[in-house]
Amino acid sequence: MSRQANQNGSVPLRVCLLALPDAVISTLAGIYDVMNGVSMMGIACPGTEYPFKVEIVGEEAGLLRLASGVPIEVQCSIDEIPACDILIVPSVLLRPGGWQTGRYPRLVDWIVRMHDGGARLCSACSGVFLLAETGLFDGRDATVHFGYADQFAACYPAIQIHPERVLVISGTREDLISSGASNTWHDLVLYLIAHHIGATVAQEVARMFALQWHRDGLTPYMIFEGRNDHGDAEILNAQEWLSTNFSIANPVDEMIRRSKLAERTFKRRFADATGIAPLAYVQRLRIEDAKRRLERTDSPVDEISWRVGYEDAAFFRRLFKRTTGMTPGAYRRRFQIPEFAR
Repeated sequence: MSRQANQNGSVPLRVCLLALPDAVISTLAGIYDVMNGVSMMGIACPGTEYPFKVEIVGEEAGLLRLASGVPIEVQCSIDEIPACDILIVPSVLLRPGGWQTGRYPRLVDWIVRMHDGGARLCSACSGVFLLAETGLFDGRDATVHFGYADQFAACYPAIQIHPERVLVISGTREDLISSGASNTWHDLVLYLIAHHIGATVAQEVARMFALQWHRDGLTPYMIFEGRNDHGDAEILNAQEWLSTNFSIANPVDEMIRRSKLAERTFKRRFADATGIAPLAYVQRLRIEDAKRRLERTDSPVDEISWRVGYEDAAFFRRLFKRTTGMTPGAYRRRFQIPEFAR
């Protein structure tokens, strides 16, 4: 059985950071350094000098070439580990052919054994693809990089996926943890430190590494791309026209007029094909254009509102926040390239 010491016991928690050929080195190395940050950087930790014992583990010990071609030292074979407290799968790179299920049967069996022994299973970004093969997430909630969400849903339909969420904690023991896109591994590691050692230590680690919680979620980072693989030529023509004409007055009425379909028929076919009603589709296109203008220009928000098709700037601000989770001003501060970098 795993030892589950801390808060703040004297026995360090054993953390297995899984290295596999598809792993992304930046996530793996970043998690390793931050989890070791307490001892590496001399951060005061009540009760123990070394709260975590972090090991890079894999199917075989020795050098392993990761997805980017960079080799990393696997410190310990999974065959040598009978139990652990926390198991983390870092981001993996999905090739053009997508995730290959069944590629790592030994790792999947070992992960299940670790969980049976009490380990918390954690994934960063796309690492949840491997954890999903265990079946332990079936019927549970999880998150994954929003760019991989459709593929994940197709591979693992029994898992409720929430790509807009930064961190999802599920399982009867809060033992199944997934983090979302890319650098949300920061949130995962800070959560583990706060949960197992304490909030004060997590704050100090965040300060030392200049890490930030992604409090606004991942919706602001997600780009709307309407479905175009539905096979309805009439609706596809309307989408193509709308992509450059969304800012005109009454674009939905104009689409219907151009299609020569009855209004009810057009709206039904549009929603069936794209998964979203015509008006909502127009709003998403307008908000995406507004996001690019906020990122790339210094134009006032009222002007941007008008340019994307809204004369009522107050309505635009409400819609923008409802869609992205941020006000236009906050979005600009977050995503606009700083003056010194232009």
